Amino acid sequence: MNGAPTTTGATGLAGWSRASNPQRFETYNRWTLYVILACEPLIALGLLTGATEYTGAGALAFALVSVAHCAAAIVTTRATLEVYLGRAVSARRELWFLTVATIVAVVVSFAWAAGARNPEPIVVGNVAAIAPVVAILALSPLLTVGKLMLATLAAPVIAGLAALIAGGSPVQATVPVITTTLIAAGSALSFRVSVWMIGVVWEQEQRRAVDARLAVAEERLRFSRDLHDVFGRTLSTVAVKSELAAELARRGDDRAPEQMLEVRRIAQDALREVRAVVDGYRAADLPTELAGAREILRSAGVEVLVAGEDLVLPPRAQEALAWVVREAVTNVVRHADAHRCVIELRTAAGAATLSISNDGARLAAAARTGSGLNGLRERLATVGGTLEVQRDQTQFALTAVVPLDTGTVASAVTPEPTPGVST
Repeated sequence: MNGAPTTTGATGLAGWSRASNPQRFETYNRWTLYVILACEPLIALGLLTGATEYTGAGALAFALVSVAHCAAAIVTTRATLEVYLGRAVSARRELWFLTVATIVAVVVSFAWAAGARNPEPIVVGNVAAIAPVVAILALSPLLTVGKLMLATLAAPVIAGLAALIAGGSPVQATVPVITTTLIAAGSALSFRVSVWMIGVVWEQEQRRAVDARLAVAEERLRFSRDLHDVFGRTLSTVAVKSELAAELARRGDDRAPEQMLEVRRIAQDALREVRAVVDGYRAADLPTELAGAREILRSAGVEVLVAGEDLVLPPRAQEALAWVVREAVTNVVRHADAHRCVIELRTAAGAATLSISNDGARLAAAARTGSGLNGLRERLATVGGTLEVQRDQTQFALTAVVPLDTGTVASAVTPEPTPGVST
């Protein structure tokens, strides 16, 4: 798989609660595959239940071999999945162990079939094919669908030979061949689809991250292009005027001071233009920030609830709260493991209150105070506003209060008495 994920699936209850959705998906599918493989000794011994010829030391030996082969298959599946996801280069050592364990399991099955009294050929054939089928499942992450289907043919061949060695007729040997073919093909395809889905989920996660980086790069390019368009021509003019003034001064021409004054005027105009461009990028609009927050959080896998976005606030209050939304959403994405974020805007007693809470506070982040929050407090203080932060083991809540302009009352765009809620 190209573009390997850099993180692995979650482990343990604590890891599960703080894991991302791709990590949870991978963990669930990994352990589903492991549990299926762990059923190998149970299935083998279950097929032999009721056949008294297979009790005693032979049954114990077969059980031990099945358990060892099962462990080798689980370890190999983990290694081959890591290779498929691009986190490991090779699983050669695990493949060798699995190959040896499979050969031993098949040999024990054949020896058992040859030495048992009155063996049941169909049962012997099915039991002998279990280890090869499990081995094929463990190899499924490394094989294409065509090669995987070709590899499954080994299991029915072994099942048929075991049935014949146990004294079965060709017709009896056909039964385990058919059942093994169907089970091996279906199980192998199921395993391969599960592995493929894990890869697709991580690929989508990486694509989302790439899209975010491309958006940042595009914004930087647009900013640099605007600066070039606004400032590039001005700097060229300043350079030409400066050279002209220097040449005039060298000749003792009285027009040199006039040219330098012109350079100063051009520089001042350029400074105003640059400030205008920067102010345009710095401008914060509350409805735009709320809409952007919804999209950013959803793309990060966070459930979003926005209440009160229809409220119309005075310009100063709106801009101040827009900065709060921008900073708070950035902190949720960068410094939290949130699954749900609630943004609520309301007005009362001549003030606008914005509350933003999420359920993914990190203990490490709680130990430090970010400069972003301090900057928000300073920005809100300029308009008479306040900022409060509350956090516990998992919850983080931020509340900003900004007074409304004198004589201005917030109103709703729609005639409903309560703000609309959208998710």
